Amino acid sequence: MRRYTSLLLTAFVLFLLVLAGSAYLAGADHSGGHRSRHELTVITTLPAEHAEILSQAYEESSGVHVNFVPLSADDALKRMQDMASSSDNGRASLLLADRQTLEQAAAKGYLVPYISERNDMVPNSFRQQDGYWTGVWYDPIVFCVNRDYLKTLRDDIPDSWQALARQDARIGVTDFMAADASAELFYAMTAQFGEVATMEIWRQLHPKVVQYARYLSNPVRQAGMGEVDISVAVESETLRYIHDGYPLQIIYPSDGTAARLTGIGLLAHEKKQDIAMAEAFADWLLSDEAQIALQSHNYFFIPTNPSTLAYKSFAGKNLVLFTVPVTFTDAQKRHLLDEWARNIRFK
Repeated sequence: MRRYTSLLLTAFVLFLLVLAGSAYLAGADHSGGHRSRHELTVITTLPAEHAEILSQAYEESSGVHVNFVPLSADDALKRMQDMASSSDNGRASLLLADRQTLEQAAAKGYLVPYISERNDMVPNSFRQQDGYWTGVWYDPIVFCVNRDYLKTLRDDIPDSWQALARQDARIGVTDFMAADASAELFYAMTAQFGEVATMEIWRQLHPKVVQYARYLSNPVRQAGMGEVDISVAVESETLRYIHDGYPLQIIYPSDGTAARLTGIGLLAHEKKQDIAMAEAFADWLLSDEAQIALQSHNYFFIPTNPSTLAYKSFAGKNLVLFTVPVTFTDAQKRHLLDEWARNIRFK
């Protein structure tokens, strides 16, 4: 069982902040000004606050201003469709989005291959084999355990989905119908374990669920406040609360878990200068500097680039991820949610 400590995180963040300061000074000229300003437009499904952090950090480092256009997945695909049918040279150069959106964009022909020395380091499971998109970080689902509750356990520590289902504990979880990350866990478990086994796990868990939360942060807060014993939660929220001093411990399911992958794809463009800037920013997202920017604002994700210090500092970098791809259609996903809601959630 791998565990995080707030001390390790604090030390790592402080170290990265020192590097950030060095990067900032390197980006300024001797007269106190900055390099000449260029602009890069990026379509993204990231939250606006994440985009702003990355934009500011990259401009301080390179002198290039990144103009993020935050959109929903559907709107991002529509924007790229409009771009593909237009000769407007002011269009976006990159797509920074979740894996599903990247896969759809690649399938529709909106992305072009790009392989560099840096993104070639990313494991094959986190990138499209022909270079149409590359994952830059991921956020797995974990068991977020209250430390006081953990002290009451001896050898019966739940370290798998089956063990969690059998555990006599108060459980926190985000409603599958309220958040994409929670729904994606349900689909991924169904793909990996099968529908019957997955439904049985959640049938056993249901009576122990204190509350089906609407937000991803609520189950973590509940565990931190002792309102539940164990929460099924995204790691980034759990680490944020650990960093803020809450008594929490992370357990990684030994039988695998789901993770939301964020990646970058290069959009077709005619201007060589814009292509070069886009490639440089794509590589930067795979660097420690990008993780410095996010972690200094308490956003913790696991980098896909194994050569970075940020990757090496995460105890969870070797966690087991589900291997069966989720290939359900939208109709099949709706059916699965309906079955869960009718036979478990509201029964």
